[in-house]
Amino acid sequence: MTARRKGEGFVLWIICSLLVVMVHLHPEKPSRSGEPLFKDIAEKSGLDFVHFNGMSGELYFPEMTGQGGGFFDYDNDGDLDVYLIQGCMLGPGKTLKDALFPPRDPNPRDRLFRNDLTINKKGERVIRFVDVTDKSGLKITDYGMGVAAGDFNNDGWIDLYITNYGPNRMLFNNGGTFTDVTVKTGTGDELWGTSAAVFDYDRDGWLDLYVANYVHFDIIKNKRCFAKNSRRDYCGPSAFFPQKDRLYHNKGDGTFEDVTEKVLINYRPGSGLGVIITDANGDGWLDIYVANDGQANQLWINNQGKSFRDDALFAGAALNLDGHAEGSMGVSAGDFDGDGDEDLFMTHIMGETNTLFVNNGKALFEDRTISVGLSAASFPYTSFGTGWIDYDNDGWLDLFIVNGAVLLIESLARAGDPYPLHQPNQIFRNEKGKRFTDITSRGGEDIALSEVSRGAAFGDVDNDGDIDVLVINNNGRVRLLENKTGHQKKWLGLRLIDPEKKRDMLGTRVALKRNGKPTLWRQVRSEGSYCSTNDPRIVFGLDNSDAVDTIEIFWLDGTKEVWQKPIPMKYTTLIKGSVNKNK
Repeated sequence: MTARRKGEGFVLWIICSLLVVMVHLHPEKPSRSGEPLFKDIAEKSGLDFVHFNGMSGELYFPEMTGQGGGFFDYDNDGDLDVYLIQGCMLGPGKTLKDALFPPRDPNPRDRLFRNDLTINKKGERVIRFVDVTDKSGLKITDYGMGVAAGDFNNDGWIDLYITNYGPNRMLFNNGGTFTDVTVKTGTGDELWGTSAAVFDYDRDGWLDLYVANYVHFDIIKNKRCFAKNSRRDYCGPSAFFPQKDRLYHNKGDGTFEDVTEKVLINYRPGSGLGVIITDANGDGWLDIYVANDGQANQLWINNQGKSFRDDALFAGAALNLDGHAEGSMGVSAGDFDGDGDEDLFMTHIMGETNTLFVNNGKALFEDRTISVGLSAASFPYTSFGTGWIDYDNDGWLDLFIVNGAVLLIESLARAGDPYPLHQPNQIFRNEKGKRFTDITSRGGEDIALSEVSRGAAFGDVDNDGDIDVLVINNNGRVRLLENKTGHQKKWLGLRLIDPEKKRDMLGTRVALKRNGKPTLWRQVRSEGSYCSTNDPRIVFGLDNSDAVDTIEIFWLDGTKEVWQKPIPMKYTTLIKGSVNKNK
């Protein structure tokens, strides 16, 4: 590091330290002019859920790390349903009577909400959720962390994989009800699971599964950690040994094989919290990027489905610009600058910055966090869930970030706050791929709420052509942030299906071409953010023009199809092998 670089870093540290104080003394207020970008409709729509983390004053590490949830269409009716992860009491002999914040539900468990989307006589979309947990046969009372969704048995119904502090669960969808097939499938990993990703790494037509595992935390031998002011505080990951992630290969017969050490060459455990699937080097094979908390991140480059090698250090995506490992939590991939490859964004702990790695198209990355304006604004926060979303449908991917500390915030603790970890969330507008502008103040009062946010899921919950956000709060109420402005511009929505496998073609890349304008690239995916699952459909924002020349689909098996003159302002299902026959 040069002396100039050190000096710049010191000045940045001074500025950002002042920002930390200003944020807590003078929290940013939403703008009073104009319509807010998002509005929370969770309670209004029937999404009535409050997370319970089981905290009893023992400061057990898992209490503040979870949890996620997400969107998926469990009943195949064309709209997004919601799955939410719940906690339970932690510690030997602990009961609900020991909880500092008793649960509203006397039997805390995961919940499934069905979306009964309708259009009223005025032509308005009405979102109404119904709790169908009992009806669907779900009885999950584990200490949950995350959820991944995908059709593992190719029957046309989306299945669920639930990660826990404790054994994970595989749930097959029978067409509206679920069966626990964990033992049969061999996927009941007993480590501390966090985020998981569903993808077909070897192109054999069956969805495989990557599970990020965190650290070895023993409740019986609960370590005692302390803040700098000698107040007892939550421990960090460095106090524990990292655990091994899992790569499960789907054998196509209802069972999976753990191929972690067989396929991931020279594998070494990391404290994994986030995972994203992307074709980093553009060779047509899906790679794996893992966000490790406090350790070097991993970029597993796919060798044509036979093996993976970790090229993160060589690729420049293991450490930040200063050569430091950061407290990576959430991660998202997207082509924010419109150059045809996917860039990586990950969230970090307060006192660090979030990080943007820009891809040159050949899996060589450069940390451009400072130059694009994403550094100082993230310094005062600990961030978890995140996603590239084109919130205003102008064609450029913006950033949504949810925040919540992991170490007790001293000013809140001194004020007697019972859970002094809460922080407001953030949204950044993409200025045509050049830099980002913090527009949190325009987001509305529901984004500015100070809560302990963890998971975030992204999808079009009302099918109006813009992306809504599900925010899952630790020990708090879920928020469903309806996008209030994006549908006012032109858009085009796609779902990509395989006719034989009857499922979403995860990993497929799509290019939308318009005369005289940049090509828009998107990838079909459900993973990403933090411990959450997302809408696998693609929404292209077209700004104020609905003129589209072609859609090019690059299927995972290497074939390409072209759809001429697609019709905007609606969702279209494209079936592999018959794209130009789709209407």
